[in-house]
Amino acid sequence: FDSLPPAQYKETMNTILVWMQQSESKLSMPQVAIAEYEIMEQRLRELKALQTSLQEQQKGLNYLSTTVEGLSRKAPAEVTQSYRAEVEVVLGRWKKLSALLAEHCQKLEERVTKLQRFQNDIKTLKKWMAEVDVFLKEEWPALGDSEALEKQLEQC
Repeated sequence: FDSLPPAQYKETMNTILVWMQQSESKLSMPQVAIAEYEIMEQRLRELKALQTSLQEQQKGLNYLSTTVEGLSRKAPAEVTQSYRAEVEVVLGRWKKLSALLAEHCQKLEERVTKLQRFQNDIKTLKKWMAEVDVFLKEEWPALGDSEALEKQLEQC
């Protein structure tokens, strides 16, 4: 019995494996070009929540590693090796998942910032176009009024 991990080990392993599977599924959703700020913000909030969840799951991962290390002192080498291999596979997936999640967050944050700037530029351009439209619809000065013509030339 001493050479087997406690029941909590298996429960923790199963919890982490299920969590990683769900997270990998969420991250494997195709990255589509979204031009709506609200949708991008929502996706970013989801990714940030996933990062928080990742940090919360870290305790379980630490527990698995610690348990396997403790087991290595009591159990035969072949038993220890199988548990170490199991934890190494989980750690490898964990690292890939962490890196992918960080990459997705960074890219989305950059895109949200660019879209926000683009939307601000569009607002500025629309305002300018409205002002130009008003200007173009103004009545033109008479040909003999050189002062008014000069003023309009400056505005142009």
